[in-house]
Amino acid sequence: MIELTNITKRFGKHTALDDLTLHIGEGEVYGFIGPNGAGKSTSMKILSGLLTPDSGAASVCGVNCIKHPEQIKMLIGYMPDFLGVYDDLTVDEYLQFFAAAFGIERRRRRAVVAGVIELVDLGAKRDSMVDALSRGMQQRLGVARVLLHEPKVLLLDEPASGLDPRARIELRELIGELRAMGKTIMVSSHILSELGEMSTSIGIIERGKLLFSGSIASAIAKAGVGEQVAVKLEIAPARLAVSDKATELLRVSDGLINDPRVLRSRVEGEVLMVDLKPTEQGGSPGHHFLIEQIMASGHHIASFSPHQVRLEDVFLRLTKGVLN
Repeated sequence: MIELTNITKRFGKHTALDDLTLHIGEGEVYGFIGPNGAGKSTSMKILSGLLTPDSGAASVCGVNCIKHPEQIKMLIGYMPDFLGVYDDLTVDEYLQFFAAAFGIERRRRRAVVAGVIELVDLGAKRDSMVDALSRGMQQRLGVARVLLHEPKVLLLDEPASGLDPRARIELRELIGELRAMGKTIMVSSHILSELGEMSTSIGIIERGKLLFSGSIASAIAKAGVGEQVAVKLEIAPARLAVSDKATELLRVSDGLINDPRVLRSRVEGEVLMVDLKPTEQGGSPGHHFLIEQIMASGHHIASFSPHQVRLEDVFLRLTKGVLN
């Protein structure tokens, strides 16, 4: 549905995109990750026909973005990171205006507007002035606008920027609904935990270069980060000196080092921290073997807390933190 092939874009001496190639399949929610200035917005503007690359090819639904920008505008819904709105209009008037701009027939216009208002849950704000809406409500209005002409592909640039936690949750649920409707969605965000929960695949970009593109499981495997487990032991007697407790924990830790499923094991205070190796598919080898080994060594477990790999961990491992 979305293809960028060997795209290079320069602004003077600055290279915004450097031989970028990525492909996004139908029905995917593609999380586009990267620091400010990495090239996320530039990529989306090329796909929307707003920018022309210096070299390479771009297409949406098989239509060339460079040669046929007018056709592209009817295939996509592009929501930029800063949404420009007309403050002196109501929500209904704003959407009616853009429905007319998209060429939707007058006899269908009111029903189309009513439909997108219901989808993004703005019914209670239909007659409110746009400038009176909260940031979260304005983001919903932006999504409503890009849905008016029923595009197959959505390009959402930092849609969660500036939203409070509740508004972010509601936006995530809305993106899930849009995917269920068959939309292909490319979404960029700095809030990596949000992308990890909503994305079917991700792309990591830094300084205009695509470092990774694929499933989250594949990214975890490439980054070499696995599940982490925090274990507290019941060490008797209760009055055992702190130094002796630490020695006992170190003894348990040393016993795990040679296990091929364990990446590293260490003692932090009175907690045993165990990092597991990811499988080749990016999953976890499972942590139940730890319980068996610890109990087999004659110890009782007071608490056992597995922590799943976060997208933040993958991002930090695969990027260098260098900005353009």
